Amino acid sequence: MSRVLPGGESPDSPLGRLRAAAEVDVWEGGDPPPAEVLRARLAPCTGVLTMITERIDAPALAAAPHLRVVSNLAVGFDNIDVPACTARGVLVTNTPGVVDDTTADMAFTLLLAAARRLPEGERAIREGSWGLWHPTWMIGHQVTGATLGIVGPGRVAAAVARRAEGFGMRVLYHGRREVPGFPGERVELADLLGRSDFVSVHVPLNAETTGMCDAAFFAAMKPTAIFVNTSRGPVVDQDALLHALRSGVIGGAGIDVMTPEPLPPDHPLLDAPHLVIAPHLGTATAETRTKMAHLAAGGLLGVLAGDTPANVLNPEAAAVDRSTR
Repeated sequence: MSRVLPGGESPDSPLGRLRAAAEVDVWEGGDPPPAEVLRARLAPCTGVLTMITERIDAPALAAAPHLRVVSNLAVGFDNIDVPACTARGVLVTNTPGVVDDTTADMAFTLLLAAARRLPEGERAIREGSWGLWHPTWMIGHQVTGATLGIVGPGRVAAAVARRAEGFGMRVLYHGRREVPGFPGERVELADLLGRSDFVSVHVPLNAETTGMCDAAFFAAMKPTAIFVNTSRGPVVDQDALLHALRSGVIGGAGIDVMTPEPLPPDHPLLDAPHLVIAPHLGTATAETRTKMAHLAAGGLLGVLAGDTPANVLNPEAAAVDRSTR
C-alpha cells in the first residue's frame, strides 16, 4: 500500500479517507517535525500532506525516492520548492478557493479594529484609564466612504473588495495587469498608496515580494492611512513598519502575519502604537479548516489514484520520467 505522512490533524479530520486508501503514518507532535526527522519519515512515502511549517526542499525530496505528491494544507506554498518537485516528477497541490471568504473576513476585522482603535479602547477599560466623555478622546478613522487600496488582486483580495462595497468604499487595486471583473479601479502603486485611506496587501510570497512593504512604501502612504497585511509576514520590512508606526509616518496597522511566527513576547513590534496584531488567524474557523483538510486529502488521493486534480500547481510534473531519479 501507499504510505502517506499527513502532518497534524484538523477539525473533522480527513484521516478516515486517507486510511481507507493508504497506510498512514501520522506525525503526532504538536510542533512540526525537525528536518532530519521529516526526511527519515518521508523515505517510504508516496504522498505527504504538509503544513506551512514543514519545508519540502531538495534534501527532503532526495530522501523520498517514492514520493509522488505533496499536498499543502494552505493556499500559499512558499514552504514547498515547487521547481524541485517538478524536476523529480512530484506533483504539488494546495487549497485554493475555500479560504477566500474567511481570510477576507480577517482582513476586514483588522481594518475595522485598527480604524476604530478597538484594542486601545479595550485596554483603557481594563486598565481603568477610561475617563469622562471627551470629544477628542480615542478618535479613530471612518471606514464608510473611505478609499481602500488593494495590493495584489487575487481571490482573497476580490472578497475584501466586495466587503468594502458594503461600506460604500472606493476600491483601488494594483497588480501587474488589469483583472477583468475585479471590483475596483486599477492604478499604479504610487497612486494607490498616495490616495488610499486603507492599504490591504494580498500578494504571494516570492523573491519579488519579499520586503516589498519597506520604508519607501510606508512613506508613500497618507500619514493617516492604515496598513493591513494578511498575506505573509516576510512581504513586510518589520523594522520599517515599526518606524512608520512610532514616528507617525502612517496612522496605524493591522497584521495577521509576521516574522518570525510565533513572534517572541519581547519583540519590539508588540510595543508599537496603533497596531492591531493577530496570531495568523486568517483561515482559523472550523468550517474553513475542515474544507481545507478535505481538499488537501482529496488532492493527495487523486494523484495517488492517477489523476491530476484541479488544484495541482505543477501539472507538467506528471510528464516527467521518474525512472531517471
